[in-house]
Amino acid sequence: MEVQLDGSESRDLPRLVPFPCGFPARADGVLSVGWFPLLAKGQGCHRRWAHIDALFMAVERSFIAIKPDGVQRGLVGEILGRFERKGFKLVGLKQLTPSRALAESHYGVHKERPFFAGLVDFITSGPVVAMVWEGEGVIASARKLIGATKPLEAEPGTIRGDLAVNIGRNVIHGSDAPETAAFEIGLWFQASEL
Repeated sequence: MEVQLDGSESRDLPRLVPFPCGFPARADGVLSVGWFPLLAKGQGCHRRWAHIDALFMAVERSFIAIKPDGVQRGLVGEILGRFERKGFKLVGLKQLTPSRALAESHYGVHKERPFFAGLVDFITSGPVVAMVWEGEGVIASARKLIGATKPLEAEPGTIRGDLAVNIGRNVIHGSDAPETAAFEIGLWFQASEL
């Protein structure tokens, strides 16, 4: 037995029933708004829509850096274009050759790993294009655009899948979490630069 939003019984799903806010609802309590079904909760419009903001991702910022190999190979425009075509907003951009102290802070989580010195040497070997991108779900989307760390494992169509040579020359860095993004943005940019 199925129960409609008005409490009566219904056996012929997915028949639409009246909904107090004017949107049609199926008898199983799922609202039909365009192509996007929303689960009806509680009573009344204010409760039914109370969690709609959870359906949309918050605008966030991510730190992205084109590494010295990407800059040297002239890939800056190609990489910028991919983020722009995705619809993200560029809010900070600068080119610099990182100091050893900046590089060591950036890769600090790898300090005890055997490859730490090589990472620091490489990132300080030439200019880096440091960027801050903004948009809904930009951190997760950027990771998908970038691709797997090892270029041979990166899918075709991703930046690393299309442009990177090997794990030591993988063209680009992107924040992997909101906390990491906040740390990296604060490390590479002054607030006045954004």
